Amino acid sequence: MNYDLDKFGLSEEELFSPVDNSSLESEKITAPRYSYWHSVFRVFFKKKINIAVLCLLGVILLMTYVYPLFVEYDRFANLMNGATKHLSPSKALQQLGFNIHWILGSGASGQSTFDAVWFGSRISVSLAFICALINLSIGVIVGSVWGFSKKVDVFMMEVYNIIGNIPYVLLISVLVLIFSPSFWTMVFALTVTGWLAIAYFIRTQVVIIRDREYNLASKCLGTSIFRIAMKNILPFMTSVIVTLAATEIPSYISYEVFLAYIGMGLSDMSLGRLIYEAEGAMLTPGWGFEFWSPVVVASIITVVLYVVGQNLGDASDPRTHM
Repeated sequence: MNYDLDKFGLSEEELFSPVDNSSLESEKITAPRYSYWHSVFRVFFKKKINIAVLCLLGVILLMTYVYPLFVEYDRFANLMNGATKHLSPSKALQQLGFNIHWILGSGASGQSTFDAVWFGSRISVSLAFICALINLSIGVIVGSVWGFSKKVDVFMMEVYNIIGNIPYVLLISVLVLIFSPSFWTMVFALTVTGWLAIAYFIRTQVVIIRDREYNLASKCLGTSIFRIAMKNILPFMTSVIVTLAATEIPSYISYEVFLAYIGMGLSDMSLGRLIYEAEGAMLTPGWGFEFWSPVVVASIITVVLYVVGQNLGDASDPRTHM
């Protein structure tokens, strides 16, 4: 097709311009850069409910770890003063002064229920984070190798079939009874086999993607199984790991509270210990705050941690970044 350049007032020099084939400009990609974690947080903060829950989690963590640093809590400071024991919030504020320490009343020793709840939360939340870190680290690494190596799979399946059939709560209870019920004893009891279920779940996920072409090519080139698991498989499982953390962290708080409630928990002042000691006040008129305050705080912490983790796990799925 011929065009009349004079009709448009153009010359051949103006219509066409030479291109330097060796120019690096031709190698530039015009598509915007993709940042995985930027997309994760963009999807996560798109929902306003996530911002509200994250703010609530921030307040809880501040009260759990920062508030006890500025408060001198002595559980037995008012032990000899019978007028300070088992006070409702209104009576405690009237008798002991209008301040934040007495907004939840007082306990059996005349101690501040509000202060006791946050000191106990620090122990329970720390226990949950430490146990989750240990179990997830071991479970993810072992599960990745387990799912990729058939020799390891044969051995680990036998281990899982034996240990996995032992009730987890029963095993924890026995270990706590054998050793003294301290903080690190509880950590040991919750992590000695707690990683096994996580490893089995990760193994199942790895089996799904281990025979893809790029993994087979890496194996044929002599890449070690450990390196393939760490470099080729785990990066694709970020959302799965985050979702696991969302369920694991609250579960350890629940285990601690349950064991303490049946008398097998920590001897330290944790949320479970507070609930156990205030059990008798549950049905006594005017004493209910001693029991329900740690129950409500433990429930809020577990629900908030679960919601944040689940929504962050959904945002970590690349399929939500479209």
